[in-house]
Amino acid sequence: MSTVDRLLGRVTMYRLVTLTLGAVLLAAVVLAVLGPVQQDPLAIVVTAAVAVGTSVLAGRACGALWRTRVHTESAVITGLILALLFWPQLTVGSLAVVALAALLGALSKFVVAVRSRHVLNPAAAGALVAGLVAAPFGGFPAAWWVATPALLPVVAIAALTVVLRTRRGALVLTYLAIALAVLLPRLVTGGAAPLDALLTALQSYPLVFAAGFMLTEPLTLPPRRWQRLTVAGLVGAVTVLPFSLGTVLYASPELALVVGNVLAFTVGQRRAVHLRVRAHRMVTPGIREVAFASDAAVRFRPGQWIELHVPHNAADARGSRRVFSLATPPDHADGVAVAFRLTDAPSSFKQALSALPEGGLVRATGVGGDFLLPKDATVPLLLVAGGIGITPFVSQLADLARSGQTRDVVVVLLVAPGDEPAYTDVLEASGARVVVVSPRRPATLPEAWAFAEAPTLDAAALHATVPDAAGRTAYVSGSPGMVDYARRVLRRAGVRRVRTDAFSGY
Repeated sequence: MSTVDRLLGRVTMYRLVTLTLGAVLLAAVVLAVLGPVQQDPLAIVVTAAVAVGTSVLAGRACGALWRTRVHTESAVITGLILALLFWPQLTVGSLAVVALAALLGALSKFVVAVRSRHVLNPAAAGALVAGLVAAPFGGFPAAWWVATPALLPVVAIAALTVVLRTRRGALVLTYLAIALAVLLPRLVTGGAAPLDALLTALQSYPLVFAAGFMLTEPLTLPPRRWQRLTVAGLVGAVTVLPFSLGTVLYASPELALVVGNVLAFTVGQRRAVHLRVRAHRMVTPGIREVAFASDAAVRFRPGQWIELHVPHNAADARGSRRVFSLATPPDHADGVAVAFRLTDAPSSFKQALSALPEGGLVRATGVGGDFLLPKDATVPLLLVAGGIGITPFVSQLADLARSGQTRDVVVVLLVAPGDEPAYTDVLEASGARVVVVSPRRPATLPEAWAFAEAPTLDAAALHATVPDAAGRTAYVSGSPGMVDYARRVLRRAGVRRVRTDAFSGY
């Protein structure tokens, strides 16, 4: 998994989805030419051009009208999805419905939005409303023609790539499990053998595509894991339940996704929050912290992340939205702060964020995460941080110190040679026992901290510095490779409860 994370983390989530959707469309065209996909290849290309073109142009027009900067790649993704939903035909009526869906999808980001945060999946909303509008005039709703046996292997690989990158495996599996649990008995009762029913469900229903590319859309997911799984189960059931309201509204994947979006909105952060840069500082020579004052309270729990949107010119492949662990406790008097490592070749996002002057505006578009300490204060904790992975622990430890809670906490810092531990003031004030593992002793190390000279965390270093590790609940934060390795070390040392928080693409 660490290798996969490193490879996929080289591009943004938006770029990865664009590439995988493009691969599905390209495969559809090739298979249409060869025969397994029963579509006109030219119609597929023209439909995709109309959907993407309309989505991009409509997005830019909405951006100009609402006086806000738009994310073009998001519009491209919406268009690519719609091209795989509506039946590709070279007729004016058919292409007009596709264009209408793309237009409505773009509008949904601005009209059905709360303080700059859209509520509905744009492709699902556009497909649903376009189908309802076109039906009285003889137009066809979304057919989800991507759900065809010949395309299933390509769709499955593409969707798996997205799921691995987003780490949404539990979400997708919940959706598929509930949808199949509802659908298979109906197919078997109708006369299909169990295996044939399963193949029909996967090949002829758009479950894999909807789960991989639409259910995982990050801006419309609720913040907590249990909330996301609840929404996934509901969407899975509504997708395949046979029902209709009159002759126009009936069960469909796009309706199910919109219902899930509305539910997610009721439990999630319901608005974007505008942050203004309050100060910059170097926590260590290689780690920069940016502190913000907010125009409204940022609701979060210690250990959660925040997504920041920093539009800038010449954005690289990593885009203008990034997720950071919050490095301050909730309700902090001075606002919130994030920290990140500066490399020799920082991303355009980091350069733009670092260059923002005091008072510079940033938009927080989401808050969430489940990297939370147990409510039971008697549970002994082992917090393992690799480099900048210390940030969620800074929020948690600062919150514990502020609230006066006394917990049995051991912090293990994995420090690269030549680096210095970050946030030493917060760690010392927390009263936690701190162990630093590094090939070379850092120049500045508080006297009370323990030091283990080792290339990285291993069984010997863990046993020598934290002999009671097996009786603790462990939390690990850092790069995917570090997290996977540390988890294996902890498991071999007998630690049974390990929670992880990996980040990639930074």
